[in-house]
Amino acid sequence: MKKYLSKIIYLSLTVFLLAGCSSDQDSTDEVIVDPPTQDDPLTTSNAASYMVDASATKETVALFYNLKRLSQTKTAIGQQDAFNSFYQDAGGDSDIKKNTGFDPAVLGSDFMFITDKSNNEQSDNWFYQQEQKIIADTKAAYAKGIINTFSWHLREPYNEDSFYTADMTSEQKSTAFKSILPGGANNEWYKKKLDKVASVVSNLKGSNGELIPIIFRPFHEFDGSWFWWGADFCTADEYKKAYQFTVDYLKNTKGVHNILYSFSPDNSYTTETSYLNRYPGDKYVDIIGMDNYGDFSNQGQTGSDRANSKLKILSDYAKAKVKIAALTETGYRVTSTTPAITDWFSTLLYSALTKNDIQISYVMFWNNNTDGYYVPNSSVSNANDFKTYSLKTKSALVNSLPKMYEMPK
Repeated sequence: MKKYLSKIIYLSLTVFLLAGCSSDQDSTDEVIVDPPTQDDPLTTSNAASYMVDASATKETVALFYNLKRLSQTKTAIGQQDAFNSFYQDAGGDSDIKKNTGFDPAVLGSDFMFITDKSNNEQSDNWFYQQEQKIIADTKAAYAKGIINTFSWHLREPYNEDSFYTADMTSEQKSTAFKSILPGGANNEWYKKKLDKVASVVSNLKGSNGELIPIIFRPFHEFDGSWFWWGADFCTADEYKKAYQFTVDYLKNTKGVHNILYSFSPDNSYTTETSYLNRYPGDKYVDIIGMDNYGDFSNQGQTGSDRANSKLKILSDYAKAKVKIAALTETGYRVTSTTPAITDWFSTLLYSALTKNDIQISYVMFWNNNTDGYYVPNSSVSNANDFKTYSLKTKSALVNSLPKMYEMPK
């Protein structure tokens, strides 16, 4: 479905960078034996061999390992722009923290403003100011032990005005995605955008100078027709080539080694075969994701069960291939004219994330704003529903996470 996306005007906040999340382990700590099994071959020593980037930094390898292990018992709760998007523009702590007392376990950000054509990297430039705020938020999240994930609403290569096909001409829609492939008219343009992404990610550093790992989710919801990279505007082979080029360019050409790569269609699939139709291959994907608003749009337990069956496809594939499964976007937006659904979080969503022995590492809700919210703060009608959900056995806010950037010993 075409989700709501406002052009966020970030509020000015003073971000206090907390102490780095790494800590020295006492040499007398008990060593936990981590043997492979027939069903789960992952170990602390072989984790990198299952990743896209065999040269990933140790913190990035630890994040992969810990996300996989976390999914076996809990699902981390996240929100897009959690530090800057508040219901009714009420600043301060994240709306999740206002409700529960704890920050989210996952922070969602976007490269959209960072790679915008109007970002001239000058201090008085609004887009550059957003870049600096996103960087500061990412560092603050890392220091708190929060997981960072980035989407990319990349504007089309012709006028760079929009990422929605509704704003493009028929000719632009039919040629835009093809044009960014190697040999295409806009491949150099696309490489410059990737250069900017690489520059930012390569300079994300913690308090000890270590690179901060991120999850990167390019070309999401590609099975729909609302984005210019959608299935109506490129073949499966073209999509795979663009995804592969993106990974290879960042990893091999630019030498970026602090990224986990996420693949996430919308919810149109019902079988593993249809899910994998545009899959670029196990060598290019760390996180098997899905965005799903439609099955949760006031369809009760029927929709929840439908979402669960799709998540099971992801979970089963992730188990078989030693990948990580995630619900990379979801939510039900409450406004003055769209009331909350009773027990949406604590029953409908939670059952979708937990039934049938599935393993989902994290769930990401979209951002709140002046007119509506996906995650309730403490003052709205469904605040207790969310708080109940956050306290359930298989839910995790930041206070329930292990040290995500350190290998267990």
